[in-house]
Amino acid sequence: MNNIRLMKPYIAYDEVEAEFKAVFESGIFTRGHNVELLRKQLAEYTGAKHAFLMTSATTALWVCLKLLNIGKGDEVIVSDFSFPATANVVEDLGATPVFADVDTQTFNVLPEELEKKINARTKAVIFVDALGSPAGITKIKAICEKHGLPLIEDAACGIGSAENGQRCGSIADLTCFSFHPRKLISSGEGGAITTNRDDWADWLDVKLMHGAKGLKGIAMDFVDYGYNFRLPELQAIMASKQLARIEYIVDERNNVRNAYISKLEPLGFVPQEITAGARSNIQSLVFKVPENCNRDALVLALRKVGVETTIGTYAMSSGTYFMSKYADPQKNATLLEQTTITLPCFGGVEVDTVVDAIMNATK
Repeated sequence: MNNIRLMKPYIAYDEVEAEFKAVFESGIFTRGHNVELLRKQLAEYTGAKHAFLMTSATTALWVCLKLLNIGKGDEVIVSDFSFPATANVVEDLGATPVFADVDTQTFNVLPEELEKKINARTKAVIFVDALGSPAGITKIKAICEKHGLPLIEDAACGIGSAENGQRCGSIADLTCFSFHPRKLISSGEGGAITTNRDDWADWLDVKLMHGAKGLKGIAMDFVDYGYNFRLPELQAIMASKQLARIEYIVDERNNVRNAYISKLEPLGFVPQEITAGARSNIQSLVFKVPENCNRDALVLALRKVGVETTIGTYAMSSGTYFMSKYADPQKNATLLEQTTITLPCFGGVEVDTVVDAIMNATK
């Protein structure tokens, strides 16, 4: 069997060769027109007023917390079923990540769990689009509004997803995207922030330019201190090409999901639930394994025959660092980390071959 990867990039070199050549000929590798084009495309596609490009979703989340002046003594409630970057940025700023448990069907944070964790020290909420699905974010937003809390959407996996017809990027107060190679839009590395708040956009304009605003004489005027998390021109070209066909990519991945479901549900595998009103981009195609199935053994058996697989994602609260510091493991998220599997998903993936390998491994 030929190796079957979890993901294949939705970009080829011949699509970007001419633009890459133009960049090299111009000598403008950063802060050029390709960056500005991608910012415009991202804002238009998501429906957000403002878009800022970043080096990763991690730096995007970190900057959003800085914008909100999150620091020592503050608490930020985070959806527990996620890659650790979601909580790491809170920890890095001296605040406390408070883990909220998730629904065992949708894998997203439970509204009642969020409500229980809110107190006087809570300064923000990070909702995670688990594996690409924003299911339930509208309810979470209503809770945040009731309590006067800013909502950050960790949409590292969520580009192209939506709930109730509203695309990720324009639902939360701040949204953070990733352009990592495992994502639907890949620029090697990269990310973005979107917001509808003009005042926050002004802050980001200055902070993401080393604190510069306007001119002082013939040079830049540094009115504040700031940062450099720029996405270069070459990466912007790559992301732009993929964003232009994101709807096709999402449709294709949903078709692959349906093909897997038709073959795996009879075997006892349960797909992540995409609730009515939600549209998931299926960034990761994840199933809960049958009760009598050893998930770890299945992953290893599939890898042995050339089928790339991994866990769904992590229960951050159960990881060694956060468990040793806070000792607050979340039951549902921990169960999902132990019982979910991610399967190869891309256009042209050999679904029958993967399913046959699963059947052979679970005999």
